[in-house]
Amino acid sequence: MAAPAEPETNTEFHIPPRPDGWTVDEVLALSEDQASRQRIELVDGALFVSPAPTSVHQRLLQRLQLALVPALPDGTELLPGVNVRFGTQRLLVPDLVILNCPGVDTVAYLASDVLLAAEIVSPSTKVQDRMLKRAIYAEALIPYYLLVEPGEPITATFFELQGGEYEPIAKSDKTGLELTRPFTATIRLA
Repeated sequence: MAAPAEPETNTEFHIPPRPDGWTVDEVLALSEDQASRQRIELVDGALFVSPAPTSVHQRLLQRLQLALVPALPDGTELLPGVNVRFGTQRLLVPDLVILNCPGVDTVAYLASDVLLAAEIVSPSTKVQDRMLKRAIYAEALIPYYLLVEPGEPITATFFELQGGEYEPIAKSDKTGLELTRPFTATIRLA
């Protein structure tokens, strides 16, 4: 029986440690060489680095965008994979957001600019998507949260912020998910 091979050292991707933790401004100042092909998020000074999403994830993201964009009310805009700032110690990259400030050009939106944050659960980010991000979005008073779970079948739960906590207001069935607020939309998941 052969011994397991040593994991390859990735010399292409190196972010120096910060004993006192990172700030949002420091993360946003990373060079493209340091941040390329990775999703870098920040929670209370600690970096969360995950690989680029899979093709399955990206196809599901495209389905969401195609369903939601035509339904968007005036004064909103949908953008995938943008930085959202939560103070100086937290920076998240939701899979998509619906913003209440269309046309604003920035490297990071404020949490108060977000009407809806959506996450598609990935194997490397399960806990963050289901629990940590949900809690941070609720704490920041983002009114709506959409959580999509790939698999057979694909499932989705749509949450509304009520009393500081997210409460499920719609769940997918075999064909998809029907939204009635903050606007009407039908999302076909399969």
